[in-house]
Amino acid sequence: MGKRKRGAAEKEPFPPFTHKHAATGAQLNITGKKCLQRNGSTTIQIIVGSYDRVLHGIRATIPEATENGGGSSLDVHFTDTFLFNAHTAAIRCLAISPLPSSEDPSQSHKLILASGSTDERINLYHISATAPIFDVENAVSLPKLGKTPVTENPKNRELGSLLHHSSSITALYFPTRSKLLSAAEDNTIAISRTRDWTVLSTIKAPIPKAIGRPSGDTAPLGGTPAGVNDFAVHPSMKLMISVGKGEKCMRLWNLVTGKKAGVLTFEREILQGIGEGRWASGEGRKVEWNSNGDEFVVSFERGAVVFGMDSKPKCCVMPVPMTKIHQIHYVPTKQHNGQMPDLLAVSTEDGRVIFYSTSVVQDADQAAVVPTSPICTCIPLGQLGGNDTESTARVKDFEFLAPTTVEGVETSGMVVTASSDGSIRIWNIRESELSDKLQATSGTSDHSHLGKQTTNGEQNHVKNLSIPPIPQCGTLLGTHETGNRITCLKAFIMLSPSTPQVAVAENKAGDVFEGISDSDKENTN
Repeated sequence: MGKRKRGAAEKEPFPPFTHKHAATGAQLNITGKKCLQRNGSTTIQIIVGSYDRVLHGIRATIPEATENGGGSSLDVHFTDTFLFNAHTAAIRCLAISPLPSSEDPSQSHKLILASGSTDERINLYHISATAPIFDVENAVSLPKLGKTPVTENPKNRELGSLLHHSSSITALYFPTRSKLLSAAEDNTIAISRTRDWTVLSTIKAPIPKAIGRPSGDTAPLGGTPAGVNDFAVHPSMKLMISVGKGEKCMRLWNLVTGKKAGVLTFEREILQGIGEGRWASGEGRKVEWNSNGDEFVVSFERGAVVFGMDSKPKCCVMPVPMTKIHQIHYVPTKQHNGQMPDLLAVSTEDGRVIFYSTSVVQDADQAAVVPTSPICTCIPLGQLGGNDTESTARVKDFEFLAPTTVEGVETSGMVVTASSDGSIRIWNIRESELSDKLQATSGTSDHSHLGKQTTNGEQNHVKNLSIPPIPQCGTLLGTHETGNRITCLKAFIMLSPSTPQVAVAENKAGDVFEGISDSDKENTN
C-alpha cells in the first residue's frame, strides 16, 4: 500500500496567526475568534466566586480606543482562563496578594489567590500576573461549551488548602506578599506565613452573650450568632479593627502584641440614625480604612458610619432611596497635587455603586433620609448603574482599578462590578466627573482646600441643601454573563512582559515567595 499524500485534509485545526511581543502588540486567533492586543490596550484578570461553588477566572482585554471612550462595548474581549468547582459549599470571600514591585525586576511575577468557603477550607492558587505568550507552533485549540473563547494559562496552578479554622470563612486579606490574614465564624483571626503556610498567631475574639435572642427552633442551644464578619488592617500594619456577629461594637487589635487594644460600642442614636431599628442586629457588616489611615468606615445593613482616628463618628452614609449595602471601598484620588481626599464608594441592593465625599457633608437636620440622625450625612457625587442603565441586580462586590497615570494627562480608572445575577460589568470613570461635582457642591472654585479640616477639626458643611437625584457618571465598557450567582470578586490589571527580566522572574524555579523580609518582621511582630 502506497503512502497517502498529505493534502488539504490535514490542515491546521485553526487558522494560522502571527505572534508578536506583548509590549508591541499581538494578534491571536484562539478557538476561531480573533483577540487583538494592540499597543496601549489594558488586560484585566477577574476572579469571581459564587454560591454554586464555582471559581471563575476571566480575562478582559480593553483596546485603548474603547478605554478612552472612542470605541464600543463590542470591542472589549472576554476570555475564560479557568472555571471549576473549587469548594464543596458556597464561596464567600477571595483575596489576592499584592502585585510585585516594579523597582525589583527579580521579584516573582506570580500572585497567590486565596478563596474561603462555608466548608471551613481556604484554597490557595498561584495566579500569573502577566498575560501568557502563546507558542504558535504548539498552540492547541481548546474545546469550549459556550461562546466565550478559552485561553488557559499554564502558569496558574493549585497550591493546596488550609484547615486551621473550624467554621465558615468570612474574610481574607494579604497585607503583604508574605502574610495572609483569615477570619471565620469560630471567632478567630489567623495570621499565616506564605513561605511555609505556618500559622504564626491566632487572635481570638470573645463570643457574644445571648441577650434578647429568641428561643425555640430559631435559636437552638449553642446557636447564638457568633463569628468575625470583617476586619481591616491599618496601612501601618500595626493596628486592626474587626466587627462581629451579634455585637453592637467594634474591636481594636494591636498587631504588634496580638492583643486587644480597645472596644468601641455603637451608640443607640447612631444606629437609629442609619436605619438600624430596635429589632435590628446593630452589628457591623464591613469595615475599611482609607489610604492615608486617618479615617475608617463601618457599614451596616442599610447605612455606614465614618469614624476618625479618635474613634468619633464624623459623618454617615445613607443611600437615597434607602436600600441595603453590600460592599464598601475607598477610592484613592491623586488629582490636584494629592489635595483631593479619598472618595467612599458603596454598592447597593438596587444595582448601584454610589460615590461619596467624607469631607463635604450635609447638616443632620437637613438629612433627606433620616432627619433625626445625630451626625452629618455625606453628599453623593455620582453613581454607576441603576435604573437609568438597566442595571438593577444587586452588586455583591466591586473593585476599583487605577491604571498608571501619565503627568499632564487626565487620570481615569476602571470599576469592575459583579452582580448576583451573574453579570460582570466594566466601567470607565474619570476623576473630573467626581471632582467637578465636589467643587460645585462645596460652593468653591479652588480645589486645593477640599477635604482639609479646619484648625478646630470641623468639616465643610452645606446647609439648606436638598439633595437632587444622583447624577450618572462613567461609561459602560463591556458586560459578561457568567451564569452563576456571584458572591465575591477580585480583579487586577495584568502586567506586560516588556523586558527580559520579567520573563526570567516569571519562569523562576522557586514558585513560592522569598519569605519574611526585615520590613515585614517590623510590621507584624
